[in-house]
Amino acid sequence: MIANMSEVPTFQDVVDAVVRLDGHAVKTPLLRSDTLDKMTGKKLWFKAECLQKKNAFKYRGAFNRLSALTETERAKGVVAFSSGNHAQGVSCAAKELGIDAIIVMPTDAPKVKVAGVLADGATIITYDRLSESREDIAADIAARDGRIIVPSYDDAFVIAGQGTIGVELAEAEPRFDAMITCLGGGGMCAGISLALKALSPQTKIFGAEPTAYNDHQQSLRSGQRAKLSETPPTLCDAIMTPMPGEITWAINGQSLSDVFTVSDEECLNAMRLAHEHLGVVLEPGGAAAIAATLGGNFPDEVTTIAVVLSGGNVDPQLWERAINGS
Repeated sequence: MIANMSEVPTFQDVVDAVVRLDGHAVKTPLLRSDTLDKMTGKKLWFKAECLQKKNAFKYRGAFNRLSALTETERAKGVVAFSSGNHAQGVSCAAKELGIDAIIVMPTDAPKVKVAGVLADGATIITYDRLSESREDIAADIAARDGRIIVPSYDDAFVIAGQGTIGVELAEAEPRFDAMITCLGGGGMCAGISLALKALSPQTKIFGAEPTAYNDHQQSLRSGQRAKLSETPPTLCDAIMTPMPGEITWAINGQSLSDVFTVSDEECLNAMRLAHEHLGVVLEPGGAAAIAATLGGNFPDEVTTIAVVLSGGNVDPQLWERAINGS
């Protein structure tokens, strides 16, 4: 049982999260495509977290974190910071649990994600991601109001909540040689790793991140957390994180077999192919794992792969660009 959110969670914490999320989170389907199998020479199963509440996996961790709050903590409310998917996960969970939520979001957050937060009744505070610190803003709000901060990835409860994806993968048939997911702060990968290490230890863990945000790749190669010196624009707004989380890296640094990088154009192409052959809508960051898989990165001995489609909140103009290739 987690005593402090800054602890490194265990598989038992993931099991506890399964209980909390039962009846709340969607047990998302595994999708198949013969065409995508032929394109990659692999047998692929796509875990459609884009069909989760709020169209992204983030609801799992947010609900697990908020449902673990005491009545006193719930009464004071919560504050979170996010470019969008964690924001929506927190706003949705807060609405369901009757908790007041303030979300700190960048001024350039996708409109569809902003709309999703407002629809849940949460309050949005905006910031400039180039000149202001969202962490500092959230900390000031928490200190002023006594609110609980809900981190997007570096939190034991959040990680354990994301780990319920891994439990669902382990319950599926067949057993997978590998699992690949996108990497931002690393919370989803860490949670899934905890579950698969316990339930499907033969499954190797892989990650995918934007070429310009290859902090996990650099960290894995150097053996320690690496921080990027530059943070250029990318269409993958959901995973443009300059450094792995401290708690998440304590897990991912031991579990990751390799990390692949993908370009914005590869993600746009993956969005189009996922729509054509799986019938789902993905955002660029949510398509990173399938983009890396289509890139032929896996070794020959890996033949059966679970690919996590992590999110599908995309503005119409960008969606049209992906679908039309323009």
